[in-house]
Amino acid sequence: MTIIVHHLENSRSQRILWLLEELALPYEIKRYERHPKTQRAPDSLKAIHPLGKSPMIEDDGQVIIETAAIVEYLVTKAGGTLGAPEDKTGAKLYTQYLHFAEGSMMPPLFGALVINRLGFLGWPAKKPILGMVEDLLTWLETELSSRPYFAGSELTAADVLMSFPLEASQSRAGLDDRFPNLQAWLKRIHDRPQYQTALEKGGPYAYA
Repeated sequence: MTIIVHHLENSRSQRILWLLEELALPYEIKRYERHPKTQRAPDSLKAIHPLGKSPMIEDDGQVIIETAAIVEYLVTKAGGTLGAPEDKTGAKLYTQYLHFAEGSMMPPLFGALVINRLGFLGWPAKKPILGMVEDLLTWLETELSSRPYFAGSELTAADVLMSFPLEASQSRAGLDDRFPNLQAWLKRIHDRPQYQTALEKGGPYAYA
């Protein structure tokens, strides 16, 4: 059965399209556009799952939500391709970054997004929030000083998870020339043919 990806423009679900291209799994895209003023997902997504959040996929008669859960499901479905490295260090890093992307990176990035939309009302909180992001980026920069990918020498699904928060950081939260290792990593993943194909299929994506 073909996997259905419920894909919202300019969202974390772009990672799922990229992963599916890397795994060479057959899939179909159902696209959704954000509300032009609120930028919220349309209510039509709630017909698929009550929370109405993207990404979500349908496969074998079930709906799966949460990006990391979807990634782990797809890696397993593909026989472990792009899964945890065999060495203990790589396996530890793989699990760490599967959780780090959403657990540590996304909360302050979401805060920065809200603050930017508040205009001058958000100014008091802007400096501490961006400071939190900078601390995370500074640590990640050191992490990639000795290896090309987050779990080791080869691309894994951990890199797929980390793509959106680092793309968002480059777009709105200070990931600039001070972080050459992170910028090199972004270029490395963006140059992949599978990433480019996913962009073409996914439609508008503001962060690549």
